[in-house]
Amino acid sequence: MSRASFMGCADRKNNWLMGTSSGSNIHNQSSSKMLPPRQQPRSGGLQTSLSLVTSDPVLSPDGQELRSNSDNIRESPTESASSRETWPAADVVMAKKMENGKAEIDCPEQSVIHRVSSADKISLREVAREQVDVISEKMHRLPDEYLEELKTGLRVILEGNGGSQHREEFLTLQRLVQSRTDLTAKTLIRAHRVQLEILVAINTGIQAFLHPNISLSQTSLIEVFVYKRCRNIACQNQLPAEDCTCEICTNRNGFCNLCMCVICNKFDFEVNTCRWIGCDLCSHWTHTDCAIRDGLICMGTSVKTGAGPSEMLFRCRACNRTSELLGWVKDVFHHCAPAWEREALMRELDFVSRIFRGSEDPRGRKLFWKCEDLIDKMKGGLVESSACRAILMFFQEIEVDSPKSLENGEGGRLIAPQDACNRIAEVVHEAIRKMEMVADEKMRMFKKARLALEACDRELEDKSREVAELQSERKKKKLQVEELERIVRLKQAEADMFQLKANEAKREADRLQRIALAKTDKSEEEYASSYLKLRLSEAEAEKQYLFEKIKLQESSRASQSSGGVTLHRQHI
Repeated sequence: MSRASFMGCADRKNNWLMGTSSGSNIHNQSSSKMLPPRQQPRSGGLQTSLSLVTSDPVLSPDGQELRSNSDNIRESPTESASSRETWPAADVVMAKKMENGKAEIDCPEQSVIHRVSSADKISLREVAREQVDVISEKMHRLPDEYLEELKTGLRVILEGNGGSQHREEFLTLQRLVQSRTDLTAKTLIRAHRVQLEILVAINTGIQAFLHPNISLSQTSLIEVFVYKRCRNIACQNQLPAEDCTCEICTNRNGFCNLCMCVICNKFDFEVNTCRWIGCDLCSHWTHTDCAIRDGLICMGTSVKTGAGPSEMLFRCRACNRTSELLGWVKDVFHHCAPAWEREALMRELDFVSRIFRGSEDPRGRKLFWKCEDLIDKMKGGLVESSACRAILMFFQEIEVDSPKSLENGEGGRLIAPQDACNRIAEVVHEAIRKMEMVADEKMRMFKKARLALEACDRELEDKSREVAELQSERKKKKLQVEELERIVRLKQAEADMFQLKANEAKREADRLQRIALAKTDKSEEEYASSYLKLRLSEAEAEKQYLFEKIKLQESSRASQSSGGVTLHRQHI
């Protein structure tokens, strides 16, 4: 998109995402005419990316392949990194979880398990194959829990985590749905709500239609199924959008020129980016990757003058007309680059580098080299603000240095010498002004670096003082440790000495104890001997006493007997 049309298309895109973050009542906005906000701020809330198949059988006659989120990771940047579709769901999912949790707390009696007989059960294949009236009647008899499980099963298949089995099952279901001729707007009016959601999800390959918080009317779901309304839940415009009569909008089922790529038929919500290229004339959008892959970005004659040197052009597949790219890239960077973060800026520089990789004109080649140089410098640590200033200054420089300002006038007419001198003077003054700007910037950078150096010097001095203090403290601690070690050694020596004396005292006590025991034994022996001797002497004295007593008794009896004889003799 050229510089002249960049701001004009931005005005047409202002309200495209207004009111779409909740996913409810989106169909009420389909009457307004809007374009994707490719240069407008991203809408609030998280965006959940889903890799989905196209709903147009004309685009994939050989069959369609269900792709999971993991497939996107393996895509090459040139393999249409834009081949995915997104829908805003994170905020409504959290709101729904909180609402469900509150409902479960407030109404525990509603948690009732309904048992379903085998005859009443239905499968996804039956929904895709059987008549609308039959399935609708069965679904009216089934409990909500069973219908929710049916939708959950389809969501699991659409996520594709089951590998080839889920992929084959989805393709089978989609073939069954798309081969039916009875699924018209009239017959779908009689369909059950869940039945209609399942049919639309199978036909489009978008699992967002199965989400409990995506509240689309039955009429909107029918229009999406019959390709009368955009399948992008955040867009939901009537098709063909803006009553476009081009061949693509007329013949391609389900295509919306407001949010989908003309080549891959996919949509996303990338904004403020060079990822999307808009046509100057028909305002159809194309992914940059898709345009590069299909050769729609190439060298061509200038679209402004119709003559002169070649430049990089974008050829729109919808109207087959060309738009110049250098001015478009310049306008995108001028309006959006200051708000980009580091990764976003590197990604945009990579986009521009791939766009102008095959450029043959000097300005395109310089832009390619500049982008490559900035990418390498940012990988080496260059801050994004400096890179942003550098690329914006580069755009100003190539505009001033444009050969068109020094070439012949329109139609090849020679300009007057005075005019040529004036133009040269203007170019010189502009170059001097740019050089002064660069010099001022360099001076500011020098002052900033000098202040940083002075701050580093001061910090180094502070660190040196801290190191000296730490060394002094370390010496003090070392002396204290040595003193403590000396005291410990002294105390250890004292302990050893006291231990030695204790051992000697213990040995002396043992010796004295042995001596005391020996003396005790000897005293006991002497006491026993003395006692025995005393008893012996007492016994001898007793014996002598008894002996004397006996002798006295015998002498007494002898005297008595001798006196009696005498008396007898006297009597005689």
